[in-house]
Amino acid sequence: MANHIEFKPFEPSDRDACLQIFDENCPLYFATNEREDYSGFLNSFPEGYEVCMVNSHIVGAYGLAVDDQKNCHLNWILISPDTQGSGIGNEFMTRAIARAKFLGSEEIQIAASHLSAPFFAKYGALEVNYISDGWGLGMHRVDMRLKLL
Repeated sequence: MANHIEFKPFEPSDRDACLQIFDENCPLYFATNEREDYSGFLNSFPEGYEVCMVNSHIVGAYGLAVDDQKNCHLNWILISPDTQGSGIGNEFMTRAIARAKFLGSEEIQIAASHLSAPFFAKYGALEVNYISDGWGLGMHRVDMRLKLL
C-alpha cells in the first residue's frame, strides 16, 4: 500500500510532534541550543508554517514567511530521520517555490547550516554568507538565496 502524503497548516496541537522531530534531528542537523528558538517560533502561531503527514502521522514541517516587501524566507524545515530520503524535502521545496512565485517574490532567503546547505544548493540556492559557529558550537550558519527568475 502506498504512503498517503498530505500537508496542512500548523496548529498548536502539532507542537509536540514538531518538537519531537526537532529532537530526533538534534544534534546532527540542529544545535541543541536552537530548541528554545524553535519552541518559541511554534508558540507564535507562525503564518505559512505547514506540517507534512504520511498516513496521518506528522513526519516533517516547514514554513515560508513573507514580509511586506514580498521577500520570502524559508523557516524551520525539518523531516523525521525515518522519512528522510523519501522525497518529502523535495515536496517542501516544490511547495515553497510555487508559493513564492505565486506571491511575486524574486527569491527565497534561506538560513541553513553547513550540513543542510548542500540540500538547498540542489535547487539552485547560492551561499551569500558563512558564519562559523553561527547556530552554536560546531554548527555553522550558511545564508543562501534561491533566485526564482
